[in-house]
Amino acid sequence: MRGNMVLPTPLQAFSGMPKAAATTEKQTIVDGEKMTGAEALVRSLEDLGVKDVFGVPGGAILPVYDAINNETSFRFVLMRHEQAAGHAAEGYAVSTGQVGVCIVTSGPGATNMITPIADANMDSVPMVVITGQVGVNAIGTDAFQEADIVGATYPVVKHSYLVTRAQDIPRVLAEAHYVARSGRPGPVVVDVTKTAQTGDMYYSWPQRMILPGYNPTTKAHGRVLSDAAKLFEQSYRPVLYVGGGAARSDAGKLVQELAEVTNAPIVTTLPARGVVPDSDPKVLGMHGTIAATGAVQRCDLLVAIGARFDDRVTGKLDAFAPGARVIHIDIDPAEIGKNRQPDVPIVGDVATVLKDLIPEIKREQAVHGKPDTSHWWEIINDWREKYPIKWDEPTDGSIAPQWVIKQLSDLADPDTIWVTGVGQHQMWATQLIDFEKPHSWLSSGGLGTMGYGLPAAIGARVGSERFHEGEKPVWLIDGDGSFQMTSEELATAFHDHTPVKIALLNNSVYGMVRQWQTLFYGEHYSATNLMDGENTPEIVDVPDFVKLAEAYGCVGMRAFTEEEAIEAIKKANEINDRPVLIDFRVWKDAMVWPMVAAGDANDNVTYMPGIKPLQRPKAAADNE
Repeated sequence: MRGNMVLPTPLQAFSGMPKAAATTEKQTIVDGEKMTGAEALVRSLEDLGVKDVFGVPGGAILPVYDAINNETSFRFVLMRHEQAAGHAAEGYAVSTGQVGVCIVTSGPGATNMITPIADANMDSVPMVVITGQVGVNAIGTDAFQEADIVGATYPVVKHSYLVTRAQDIPRVLAEAHYVARSGRPGPVVVDVTKTAQTGDMYYSWPQRMILPGYNPTTKAHGRVLSDAAKLFEQSYRPVLYVGGGAARSDAGKLVQELAEVTNAPIVTTLPARGVVPDSDPKVLGMHGTIAATGAVQRCDLLVAIGARFDDRVTGKLDAFAPGARVIHIDIDPAEIGKNRQPDVPIVGDVATVLKDLIPEIKREQAVHGKPDTSHWWEIINDWREKYPIKWDEPTDGSIAPQWVIKQLSDLADPDTIWVTGVGQHQMWATQLIDFEKPHSWLSSGGLGTMGYGLPAAIGARVGSERFHEGEKPVWLIDGDGSFQMTSEELATAFHDHTPVKIALLNNSVYGMVRQWQTLFYGEHYSATNLMDGENTPEIVDVPDFVKLAEAYGCVGMRAFTEEEAIEAIKKANEINDRPVLIDFRVWKDAMVWPMVAAGDANDNVTYMPGIKPLQRPKAAADNE
């Protein structure tokens, strides 16, 4: 298990259990109903309140699939690839706050799940992955489709189980579900042998969990709250650096209140977009814009709220926020001091900590008054005014991809859930979409998984239908490179009636890689052209994304001009009975700005070529 799974305290009851089940008198095995382990697995998911499950069947998990029938209370969504099942479970979890669940078979089915497991681990997404395994007697014999998935996922999973007895299945699933969503959320693997699935057992519920060593700290110690309040009282240039932990804790309103009380600007990491509405004037956007990056680099107090000081944010670590004292709030004690040593470490659930911290700050202000941050805001607003997000216009007659994203945002339903793949389009989306509501932004952050987009969008749409009245629209913004890694899931989107809308920014290259090759590799475009016109000049479109969409029963459209783009977006917003894909032909030489070269100091951020507004003379930097 990860950092917060250490101190021994057995849990006596499952806190996430439905109230009726939680108050049921203790049951014994002999009083239970006799059934197979596979039937118990399905029943356990039902008793845990699981409403939707994603997966792909196979031999070693077939007894479980045999137990899923028309009377099963949860919806099963058949994906076309196991990796997609994992990403769909992630999208479902992030957009709903529920635990994502998927069921796949052994061997390649299980190993195909490693990428989404690692992705969920990096982004703290609660997920239970149930995999089939060969029979107990066959383990270790290199049996057909045998793979040690517990061992293979050990470095990238929050916790894992190998279940060899049918009787253990309900307890293990109760534990797995609890571990996945409590403390720092993350993926839990439950590897169930065929022996356990086919064996008989006596079912009882609720289950007493056995979790010695797992007792997440949610409430902060009073002394550190007082220390943190004192730092705010001494700060004239504070910044709230808000990460995915605030999103997982659903702490947006509390972050907004903290910013109001302290008059501090809000800078977010990639997973935290939308935690506080962009319309709030204190939101500077994602770290990477000049105002946000400048605020972090020049602040005297950096308050990290559910953020882990990732290298994509810090750049050169010893040059990150060099003059700042640091308050670090995180539920995972392993993150405290891992990359940046804080002045005040606070271990606890973000929402719980902020509820206790805000009154402490108000008491401190009642005695000492509020620091005057007006000059700080003058500096920030000057950055905002001088360095807005902008882009170069295409020179080849195609559409600017940034313009497309801005139109998508402007024309969208305010309740839209936004999903991206990974690449340039991901960064442009964070910069140009107006995020007004929490849980409306899904993207692969820490692992940067291309192919995440379409299955995650399907998962989000399934969750929208389940938990949101009126079914929130789901727009996927993807690149042609990222999209083709899981494009087979168009079949799932069609057959399972999840009408996602897909904006494909088609530049026929791996755009982010090409940008780095342009800037740092002498324009040597090695292995980045997805449509090689020199070698195959007679081929115009491979694939033809409009025909591909239509082959899967979806609506396909193409836009070469801004007029065609506007018309296509409006038409897509009106179609809600099937998936829609728009193939936008965009400029392959468009670039993401601002940017910082890997490993460089954030003071060297480039706004546009040749413009580095945060660079300081060496003497000035030495004197700070």
